[in-house]
Amino acid sequence: MKALKFILILFTINLSLQSCNSDKNKNAQTPQVFQCPMACEGDKTYSTLGNCAVCKMDLVGINETSKSLKDDDNISEESIFNLTSKWQTEENKTVELKQLNGKTLVMVMIYTSCKAACPRLVADMRNIEAQLPPKKIKDIQFVLISIDPLTDTPERLKQFAIENIMDGDQWTFLQGTESGVRELANVLSMKYKEISPIDFSHSNIISVFNPAGELIHQQEGLGVDNKETIESILKTVH
Repeated sequence: MKALKFILILFTINLSLQSCNSDKNKNAQTPQVFQCPMACEGDKTYSTLGNCAVCKMDLVGINETSKSLKDDDNISEESIFNLTSKWQTEENKTVELKQLNGKTLVMVMIYTSCKAACPRLVADMRNIEAQLPPKKIKDIQFVLISIDPLTDTPERLKQFAIENIMDGDQWTFLQGTESGVRELANVLSMKYKEISPIDFSHSNIISVFNPAGELIHQQEGLGVDNKETIESILKTVH
């Protein structure tokens, strides 16, 4: 009788081990999938973590908090990611704003031929970046959108980024259509008006969006104290 019990115990242990090994094998056969946050190569995914071959940004796991770039289910009605306008980056890649999903966005609208306010806005953006802990930068995207899309081609934006030492992965420049720019300006409560072929009057606003694309803070003016802006950014990153 004792021998029978011993055999049954061994049999039960063996079944448990087989089940455990089966689960491990299943997990081993289901690798994490990674994707460029800018979708430079469309829907292409990678099986190992690394950098995008095009824009060099860190790949993100599409099963993590950022989720798949196609997952629109969690976009709230207040999210900027509801805008469907197309944009060209300084690398001449076509993107939508929702492809910035998963990172805190620090956004400003400028034009590269501006000689007055825009250089100061650019300086404010760089000052904000300089005050953030370096380890947090990977979770933040600084986005500069041109209000002069006819002049500010991707090539010109690229040159501007290099000249201002803003060509790192954390910086993105966007050129859109006139209607797309106007739509985004309305969302940001940013007013601008062309007063000559190469000159615009415009508001001076830096906007902060959480990783879900929801506006959480705006800094208005030039060279102002950006303490609240820094605090708003840090609340959204871990």
